[in-house]
Amino acid sequence: QVQLVESGGGLVQSGGSLRLSCAVSGRTFSRYNMGWFRQAPGKEREFVAVISWSGRTTNYADSVKGRFIISRDNAKDTVYLQMNSLKPEDTAVYYCAVDSHPYRTVIRDFGADTWGKGTLVTVSS
Repeated sequence: QVQLVESGGGLVQSGGSLRLSCAVSGRTFSRYNMGWFRQAPGKEREFVAVISWSGRTTNYADSVKGRFIISRDNAKDTVYLQMNSLKPEDTAVYYCAVDSHPYRTVIRDFGADTWGKGTLVTVSS
């Protein structure tokens, strides 16, 4: 059974930084693209970032490009989201997800089939 456990959320002031982690078990982590998504209060879940199984390719939502960095450590079965220059509009529950297909080459086709329970990030103004 695949499990994803996010951590690292919390309360931070505008302009601050946080680093989220997502530990994955029950799947051969290094074969799958990984993504981060978020859901703000009253809004639908939205894409934040995705990283290829090798770690060589990444893609970001325009709203976070240049501020957030997605990375992974295949030896630790963990994906990270470094969030810098945080804004109040970044306030949301952040979820990590694993792709449904191994070794997918076009990361924009990411299709999540398993999600974590999320970690709350609150950015105060």
